[in-house]
Amino acid sequence: MVCYGTYLVATRQPDFFDGEYAPAIIQLKLNEKGKKVPWAVYHTGYKEYAINALYLFREYQSGDRVTVIYEAATPEKGAIYHWWGYWITWQELLGGILIIFLLFQLARTLTSNPTPEALLEQMEYVEPIKKKYIE
Repeated sequence: MVCYGTYLVATRQPDFFDGEYAPAIIQLKLNEKGKKVPWAVYHTGYKEYAINALYLFREYQSGDRVTVIYEAATPEKGAIYHWWGYWITWQELLGGILIIFLLFQLARTLTSNPTPEALLEQMEYVEPIKKKYIE
């Protein structure tokens, strides 16, 4: 968990430590297919930017207020600052589940068919007598 937490803090784009925050308002705009897609419109103090707010399992309505995080060098590459979509992405979650599943299958495969010698060794094992106090 510590490694995963370190990974999360170190890999977020835009960067969590150097990023700047701006309030944004959701506006629905038509995409190429004629479908309304939510866009987060925010102002950096110099120019207005819009980023796509469409994300798996997250829905916004027109007029919703959100916070956008962006880097000052590239404000057009902002992201909505929310736990689902910024801190946890569906690709990383799916990849983590897949890795855990594969490692479990590997462990199960390695331990499911022990050799006859290993079984015999386990059956003949007698735990040594331990002294209660070391002299």
